[in-house]
Amino acid sequence: MDRLNALGAGAAGVVVVALVIALLAPGALSGPPAERNPGYVDIADATIQPQAVGGQTVALQVNTTLHHRGNPSPNVSVRLRAIDAESGLLATTRTVSVGELTGERERIAPATLSVDREGGYRIETVVYQDGQRVDTGRQQVSGLQALVPTYARTPIQFADERTLPPLGVSVREARNGRTTLDTTALLTNRGSTQPANASVSLIVRQADSNLVADRATADVAGIRPGRTERTTTAVSVPSDYNYYIDGVLRKDGVIVDTVRTTVNLDPSEQLSVNETRRDVDLEVSEFERERRAETGDGAEMAGESDSATPGFGIPVAALALLLGGLFARRRLS
Repeated sequence: MDRLNALGAGAAGVVVVALVIALLAPGALSGPPAERNPGYVDIADATIQPQAVGGQTVALQVNTTLHHRGNPSPNVSVRLRAIDAESGLLATTRTVSVGELTGERERIAPATLSVDREGGYRIETVVYQDGQRVDTGRQQVSGLQALVPTYARTPIQFADERTLPPLGVSVREARNGRTTLDTTALLTNRGSTQPANASVSLIVRQADSNLVADRATADVAGIRPGRTERTTTAVSVPSDYNYYIDGVLRKDGVIVDTVRTTVNLDPSEQLSVNETRRDVDLEVSEFERERRAETGDGAEMAGESDSATPGFGIPVAALALLLGGLFARRRLS
């Protein structure tokens, strides 16, 4: 009985002390102050924009928008990974240090990934806070080969009209077993400037042997923005054969556009150009965000709830009630 009395008295003392502490220092029994808990950081959005486009590689700028609320969040960083969409192999990775985030606001973390200008990639974004992963998202980008390299960009292209072919061919004269052809190229300036140093080359190949029968080059005169102009060039080829005529548009010596047509000088056989074409466009998917990582008890990580940090108030109260119940039961029996 003396032992039970002692335990009961001790439990009562603990309850009294806890009540006194709660009155004199509010929050002492409920764990550390909320100001010590880090804030909440997640990914609000992410965009992908091509920057420098080369012949073999392209630099993709990934802008990750981070949303922060609550207390200051130190040591925030963003890791980006480009994974080949077909092979699943890691192409490149980049980690950006954001530092400390404070206040209720958003902040953009830019980073650049250099990848090959072929195929597609899955861009994964992972946000870390003090070395711990707090949010993850991903995007798909494909059709990078549709991006025109910087050195090959020009507003002048062969006209793309259904009723008017970009290359028109007419016979100027035919004698002594040779035929002179006038080939007219239609060129359109789709830009807002008038570029220079452009030229059109015509390559005539005999259809059966693929041998070059003739070639010619003509400079492209200044084409005003929004206008379509003609450039005519003469070539001479042996008669009674069929030919492919390839038009090659160059700017500063770089091929920027090509077209093909046919000439049927052999009446016994007709030649045609395969018009099948598969256009490839750059595509970037919507940003997909994963669920925020959770702790073992189902609550979200630090910063989501200030009460997530345990204190000693609940264990002490539970112990006091248990001992008090045992004491009361023994006294009644």
